[in-house]
Order: sequence, then C-alpha cells, then structure tokens
Amino acid sequence: MTPIVSIIMGSTSDLPVMEKACKFLDEMQVPFEVNALSAHRTPDAVEHFAATAKERGIRVIIAGAGMAAALPGVIAASTTLPVIGVPIKGMLDGLDAMLSIIQMPPGIPVATVGVNGAQNAAILAVEMLALADEELAKRLADFKSGLKAKIEKANKELADVKYKYKVN
Repeated sequence: MTPIVSIIMGSTSDLPVMEKACKFLDEMQVPFEVNALSAHRTPDAVEHFAATAKERGIRVIIAGAGMAAALPGVIAASTTLPVIGVPIKGMLDGLDAMLSIIQMPPGIPVATVGVNGAQNAAILAVEMLALADEELAKRLADFKSGLKAKIEKANKELADVKYKYKVN
C-alpha cells in the first residue's frame, strides 16, 4: 500500500491531537503515513520531505504544530501539494499557533482548520481526494449522513428531558 496522505507533526507530543486524523483516514480506508519532523530542529529533513512527497505518491499533507507553528508553512514553501495546517493548543490556547499558520505570504497557501482540529483536517483531505475517487466519495457521504443521524437521535433524546418550564 502506498500512502496518499502524509500526517506530519512537530514532535510525538502532538500525537494525542493528530491521532484523530489517523483514525478518520483509517475509517475512510485512505492509505497514510505519519512522521515527526520539526521545522526548527530538523529543517533539512522537512525540506527534503516536502520536495519529494509528490514523487512518492502523496497527494495531500496534513501538518500539525504548536506555538511558533512554522511546520505547515515550511512544508508548503517546498511543495505544490495542498497542505492543511492543524494549529495545536499550547500557549495562548493555540491562538499563537493558529495565527502563525494562517499568516502565510502570497503564493504559499496553507489551508487551516481550528485549534486541535485534526479530524477536520483529515475530512478536508478526504474531500479533496474524493473529487477523483467515487468509492471514497461514497464513504465520505455515508460518514456525513451519520453525522445527521447522530444529531437527530440527540434531539429525540432531548425531547424526553423534563424540566418544569421546558415547553417542548
């Protein structure tokens, strides 16, 4: 199996957040790889990874980073593949990471999800891939239908909750 999505994190301390992306890609049957690379501690490795990702078959990169959060932007600077940044909560509740990821110069875009939003990053990656893969598009549609069913079930359960002044 050849990975088509690459999940990169600054260190393994980011895994509790990034594993949500791993789980979703696994559920969607999308081959992926996971690596720890640091924009500051292993800059040559990051540049080599980004420059060779496309030739290795990668189609989308998900990069998570906290604090200075340079990783997604550094990767985007060395590839033409779409990069999805996941700001990871650290200092300033992740606002510092989010601002670092979204403040990219013209020509170096990084799609950015919410703080600790690794699952949404994986969903966005699958949406991109599903444009050219009907089977994956079907699995994604089934997942989204399941979200609707979950809320409908929750709403029915709320109907049974009783309060003195609740009118529905």
